Amino acid sequence: MRDSFNEINITPLTDIFLVLLIIMMVIAPLLDQQGLNLAVPEVVNQEQITKDPKIMNFSVTNDNRYFFNDTEIAVADLESTVAQNAKDYPDGLLIQVEDNAWHGAVVKLMDSARNAGVTSISLSR
Repeated sequence: MRDSFNEINITPLTDIFLVLLIIMMVIAPLLDQQGLNLAVPEVVNQEQITKDPKIMNFSVTNDNRYFFNDTEIAVADLESTVAQNAKDYPDGLLIQVEDNAWHGAVVKLMDSARNAGVTSISLSR
């Protein structure tokens, strides 16, 4: 006659939990992504602005083209252009964005500036 089976085998359950634990340990460091450090701007009166600011002026148009001092810059040349001009403009970078510009185009310019060593980045419409 057949003996009754009164115990539950928990080995497969333990295997599943160990696999889930390993997956979570691998994925957890990837979830810690670093974001942008943003500073709230201060209110500045017109008189406090210097007559000759040393700020790089970039523009991002609605069709996602980049302009530096009214000269169009190719996407591949963004970082090199910012790096070459960073010494002449110590006050940072001003990005003027048109209303329908793609967010990714602005972030691409910000990343290029950060990689070129620019620490002060401002956005304007």
